[in-house]
Amino acid sequence: GGKGSATLSMAYAGAKFGNAVLCGLAGTETTECAYVIRDPAEKCELPYFASKVTFGPGGVKTVHPVGTLNEYEQGRLKECVTQLKGEIDAGLDYAKTL
Repeated sequence: GGKGSATLSMAYAGAKFGNAVLCGLAGTETTECAYVIRDPAEKCELPYFASKVTFGPGGVKTVHPVGTLNEYEQGRLKECVTQLKGEIDAGLDYAKTL
């Protein structure tokens, strides 16, 4: 079995995210990566995707664009879009049952 490294990594990521949100709400703009719904105007292939998000006093201030990807990154993204889309759809379907 594992030695808790995945759990520790998830706890650390959750703490960083929580800290960014709380700092933003307290008036210190903070940017952290988050899994967010994308703006349809962005024409992203996926409705949800991880990117940098700036948090401010009102919560989410800015969802930053993914940006320019090099050829290697474009190829890797294309490889995983189908699987990600399936996982997103499954999550949305599940949410409808709640």
